[in-house]
Amino acid sequence: MKATIERATLLRCLSHVQSVVERRNTIPILSNVLIEAAPDGTLRVMATDLDLQVVESLSAVSVDLAGAITVSAHLLFDIARKLPDGSQVSLEAADNRMVVKSGRSRFSLPTLPRDDFPVIVEGDLPTTFEISAKALAELIDRTRFAISTEETRYYLNGIFLHVAEDELKAAATDGHRLARFTIARPDGAEGMPDVIVPRKAVAELRKLLEEALDTNVEIDLSASKIRFTLGGENGVVLTSKLIDGTFPDYTRVIPTGNDKLLKLDPKSFFEGVDRVATIATEKTRAVKMGLDHDKVTLSVTSPDNGTAAEEIAADYSAEGFEIGFNANYLKDILSQIDGDTVELHLADAGAPTLIRQDSKSPALYVLMPMRV
Repeated sequence: MKATIERATLLRCLSHVQSVVERRNTIPILSNVLIEAAPDGTLRVMATDLDLQVVESLSAVSVDLAGAITVSAHLLFDIARKLPDGSQVSLEAADNRMVVKSGRSRFSLPTLPRDDFPVIVEGDLPTTFEISAKALAELIDRTRFAISTEETRYYLNGIFLHVAEDELKAAATDGHRLARFTIARPDGAEGMPDVIVPRKAVAELRKLLEEALDTNVEIDLSASKIRFTLGGENGVVLTSKLIDGTFPDYTRVIPTGNDKLLKLDPKSFFEGVDRVATIATEKTRAVKMGLDHDKVTLSVTSPDNGTAAEEIAADYSAEGFEIGFNANYLKDILSQIDGDTVELHLADAGAPTLIRQDSKSPALYVLMPMRV
């Protein structure tokens, strides 16, 4: 194999694929990227961790000899990063080595044969639909902070996608909070299976979407695999295995009878919680909210650091009571609210609270209270 490629093109591509590669691998070939040069002047670069696979196609300056080889992903990325701007990079593979040349620099890297490189077999992906990259990015941003990191409850380690009525819904929960975002059902998504997209696939997809926000993303899926195609023919294709588990029926925890309505300015509420939580410690992450007519008193008591309190103006006319929340969880949710008001629908100190911008908002959050 012998090909020449612009450094900027190579670097952009490697930055997309190398983050899939785990730093520590017991299987040596999984540390490598597969580079395939075709006679028509295109290069395909692929990386995988056996659960997730990213393939990107790009145009080379020239392909003198078609072929394929695998080489260390992080090493090649670091080399490309340090080469001068505007330079061209020559990649030549022969005798179990890859020679990388650019200007006066020359590197000789060890390689492994392409036949050993594992490829995820996608099988049949019967459901196909398109969604704008912007909508997909918002769907991820509004829910992924609530994904659980507890490995024992592996079925919560991702975003749950499902179709209900005429809507595509995304949900994530860690048992303490729930985030759900809804968009109109895309054409072709009817009848799709309920799927859980793993946390790592979500993170990699979100990075790729950042450079393609004005395009559409094609999504193909079955009950066990999902494929995202960004940028059409010469774009990036991310394929991931889905989490094999059953997502709990989260609609049961969304409260419907919470009759106490509290309305606040989300920015001043966030800043107030942030200020009083300064003295909170690992053991006392709870912030107490004392609800009164047209005001909320936020307070934190820490055995080591003393006490803090702050009053915030609010729109509240129900009976007063006190409720506690994890300060970080509350801030995570408030940072998702873009408008001038946020609604908290409360029942009592022990019941889950529903949080949203307003009744028309596509995003909805549920937060479990803490004892304070």
